[in-house]
Amino acid sequence: MAIEKALLLIADIGGYTRFMRQHRFGLAHAQDTVAQLLEAVIDASGRFKLAKLEGDAAFFYAVGEDTSPVAKQVAAIRRAFLERREQLVIDRMCKCDGCTQVGNLTLKFVAHAGEVAFQKVKHLTELAGVDVILLHRMLKNDVPVSEYVLMTDAVHQRLEPELRQLSQGLEHDFEGMGRTPTHYIELSSLVTSVPAPRPNLLRKLWNKLTMELRSLKYVLGFKEACQGFRNVEVIEDAAPGKP
Repeated sequence: MAIEKALLLIADIGGYTRFMRQHRFGLAHAQDTVAQLLEAVIDASGRFKLAKLEGDAAFFYAVGEDTSPVAKQVAAIRRAFLERREQLVIDRMCKCDGCTQVGNLTLKFVAHAGEVAFQKVKHLTELAGVDVILLHRMLKNDVPVSEYVLMTDAVHQRLEPELRQLSQGLEHDFEGMGRTPTHYIELSSLVTSVPAPRPNLLRKLWNKLTMELRSLKYVLGFKEACQGFRNVEVIEDAAPGKP
C-alpha cells in the first residue's frame, strides 16, 4: 500500500426532490439523467483521475502536491455539466418527475489536499486515509449557496490571488475531525453561462429511445434505480387517506 500526496475532489449532483418508490419511470429516468451528467463531468475532469462513482457523485484524485488545477478544472467541469443539462432540458420528451426536474439539478464540489493510501484491487485503485474521510465529511456543510466549491486551507492557500478574493471563509466542525477552516467560492463566479443548444427533432427522438432502453432494467425491477444516491430521497407511497 503506497502513501502519496494527492489533490482530492468530489463533484456532487443534487437538486432532485423526493420520489415515490412506486413511480418507477421517474426513478429510472432520474438514474439515467444523473448518469449522463456524470459522464459529462468525468469527460471534463482533465488531469484528475476517477477514483470511483459514489451514486450521484464522482470522486477524483490527482497525485502530487500541485493544487493549482483546482479552480480551472472545476470551471471546466461546471461548464460541461451546464452544457449537458441544457441539452437534456431541450431534448426532453417525457413528463415524469425524473425528466421535468432536470433543469433544477445543481453541482457542488469539495476539495482537499493531503496524504492518501493507494491500494490496488485488481483493476481498481482504492483510496484510504484520514484526508479521504475529511473530504467526504465536507459534503455535509453550512455553505449558504447551492452551487459552490468548498476547499480546505491546503487548497485555498495555493489559489491565484484573484480567486482567493472571490472566496468566503467558513469554519466547520466536521464529525470526528474537529473545527476545520474552510473557504468556498460560488460557482457562478467561475462560469456565468453556456450557449443554449439548438433543438433537433432527430436528436430528441434518438435520445428518448436510448434513454428508455437504458432505463428498462430499472423499470422492470431487475435493478434498483437511484441506489446509493445521497441526494435523491425515495419514499414509500402514502397509504390511502394519508398525505
